[in-house]
Amino acid sequence: MPQFVVIAYDGTDPDALARRMAVRPAHLENVKPMVAAGQIIAGGALLDDAGGMIGSVSIVDFPDRAGLDHWLATDPYVTGKVWQKIEVKPFRLAVAAKG
Repeated sequence: MPQFVVIAYDGTDPDALARRMAVRPAHLENVKPMVAAGQIIAGGALLDDAGGMIGSVSIVDFPDRAGLDHWLATDPYVTGKVWQKIEVKPFRLAVAAKG
């Protein structure tokens, strides 16, 4: 299965953090089964120098790019207009911490 790294940047407008926080619970619920299925290998918030959330980074494993695109089209951070710029790059995990 192809792996990808997804770097998604939040908007920079004054309402960006409020949009993120409004849909964050739905986003976390949405990814729970994906984590359990091994589709999301790792993920978390991208932070600014002050520790504020400004985006997200995920390492994902999907059967194909179409599966990844479907997730991105339906995730609450996308439908809720939190993520304004999304970069997707092919990725191959070489090492991972056990935890």
